[in-house]
Amino acid sequence: MLKKILRGLFTIIGFTLGYIIGENAIGSEILSSFSYFQGSSIKTALFILLSTILFGLILFLISPWIIIVIEKVMDYIERSIQKVPTNEVLIGTFGAIIGLGISALFVNLLARIPVVGVALAVVVAVVMAALGANIALRKREDILSLFSNIKRTGASNKEKKAKSHKGGDPKVLDTSVIIDGRIFDICQTGFIEGTLIIPNFVLEELRHIADSSDGLKRNRGRRGLDILNKIQKELNVDVQIYEKDFPDIAEVDSKLLKLAQVLNGKVITNDYNLNKVAEFQGVPVLNINELANAVKPVVLPGEEMRIQIIKDGKESGQGVAYLDDGTMIVVEGGRRYIGTIIDVVVTSVLQTAAGRMIFAKQKDSLE
Repeated sequence: MLKKILRGLFTIIGFTLGYIIGENAIGSEILSSFSYFQGSSIKTALFILLSTILFGLILFLISPWIIIVIEKVMDYIERSIQKVPTNEVLIGTFGAIIGLGISALFVNLLARIPVVGVALAVVVAVVMAALGANIALRKREDILSLFSNIKRTGASNKEKKAKSHKGGDPKVLDTSVIIDGRIFDICQTGFIEGTLIIPNFVLEELRHIADSSDGLKRNRGRRGLDILNKIQKELNVDVQIYEKDFPDIAEVDSKLLKLAQVLNGKVITNDYNLNKVAEFQGVPVLNINELANAVKPVVLPGEEMRIQIIKDGKESGQGVAYLDDGTMIVVEGGRRYIGTIIDVVVTSVLQTAAGRMIFAKQKDSLE
């Protein structure tokens, strides 16, 4: 149906074009010099009629090829637009309108230039529209954040407080903390409030790790994907997949920090280096390792405990044991008790960046 309409439209355009050309040709100096057309209105009308029919027939015959080109262009534009998210289309259009508005300030002046003025004005308008759309797309996250902040500012203080109390800040999950798996247990206890944000670029990184030829990496990637599925299916936690990316930023850690800034949220990680960079950039971070160290039971010098020596220590005669939470206990003279359960007394506690380390001696040796 569309082809028939377009073909009829092109035929009408051909008739109109032929009529205009024929009428202008009769009035031109070239044809007026011929005595054949002078003083004969019938011949003049016949010439215009033949010109109208000729151009209408020409466009009628070539219209199928023109329609094919138009359909291909329309299909290409449609496929290109489908690949672009709706918000990017709207933001790009907004930027193009701003660019056209700015160009309107001096396009009229350019149009007054003889000969090339109109063409130059059109070129400048197109360039300004393209430049405005490009700048808007590059700053789309900042624009969305700006509108989000305006909307948030327009809400009343009471609504803000209620929303904050109910939902909490968005929590952006790092790849390392997903693979670690403890985030599932923490969410299960209800200590994490707000929406868990899973960026699409983090999922891509997990997928690449799960497809790795290295067996250890492959198992870690699959464990991370399993943890995400468990969180989404077994826990009553709001989980959202963030589809947008930051193509101008190469590293995943930098993208995470940028996303946390855009969403006004916090990053959950157990990466020490990411934690330090986030502190430098002023991005709030929840570190799982810091939480684990904070909730370990406090052990004071002089306390007694019963432990099992697992292996020998670095120094001569030392034995090593572990608490249920993974805390290492170094026992002086405990090497000869490997594999047995003994009573020890804590002598000192050392807190390091890697965790807590307890030093102890066998109880009988102190008596």
